[in-house]
Amino acid sequence: MKKLFLVLAAATLSFGAAYAQEEAPAQEQTVEAAAPAVEAEAEAEELAGEPMHFALMKKFLEGGWEWMLPVLVCLILGLAISIERILYLTFAQINTKKFVAKVEELINAEGVEAAKEYCRNTRGPIASIYYQGLMRYDQGLEAVEKAVVSYGSVQQGHMESGLSWISLFIALSPSLGFMGTVVGMIQAFDDIQAQATISPTVVAGGIKVALLTTLMGLISAVILQVFFNYILAKIESQVVNMEDTSITLVDMLTAYSKR
Repeated sequence: MKKLFLVLAAATLSFGAAYAQEEAPAQEQTVEAAAPAVEAEAEAEELAGEPMHFALMKKFLEGGWEWMLPVLVCLILGLAISIERILYLTFAQINTKKFVAKVEELINAEGVEAAKEYCRNTRGPIASIYYQGLMRYDQGLEAVEKAVVSYGSVQQGHMESGLSWISLFIALSPSLGFMGTVVGMIQAFDDIQAQATISPTVVAGGIKVALLTTLMGLISAVILQVFFNYILAKIESQVVNMEDTSITLVDMLTAYSKR
């Protein structure tokens, strides 16, 4: 009986040891599989606790400065030109109805010279167009109309100055981002070839660079596109005002010449 008990105990111990050896690799695989998820969760918690500009700076550096920097330069230059254009268009705006009423009052009360002096001392493209038109009143109404149309085109060109650069940066930003994506994918395949394995840890670095450069390029293009469309809307509004007030100037001078 005692011998039977010893045999059963020895068999139980050997079975337990074999089971433990089989379970150990499975537990290691489970831990290895859970490690990326734990690291991702820890990274997300770390980013959530950081200020936004620190998180963006961290992602910028992770994407590789050699590809992120050109995109950032495009964004900064595009924003600088956009802000300059917005300020220019904002300061060029005047109270159109008040200005036209004052010019008409001066023409009827004091003549063309007084209206010309008032336009010379008033800022904005509309005042400049009026001044050019009044300057040629002595040459006839046809000359006034030609001057108004020609100088209106000049003023529109001044307002649209710099928009071609913004368009260039809008197209260039995602192109540079996609170029960084291609380079990152090439790097990932080079790592696979060097390691002779398709492990996620081998290709993660290259793919991360690829995705971050694409993201940065798209963000830059979207921001600049919003500013570009806003500037175009302001220019179109001012062009409509210039055309409307130019017709009013010709009508005023026509009525004045018939006296």
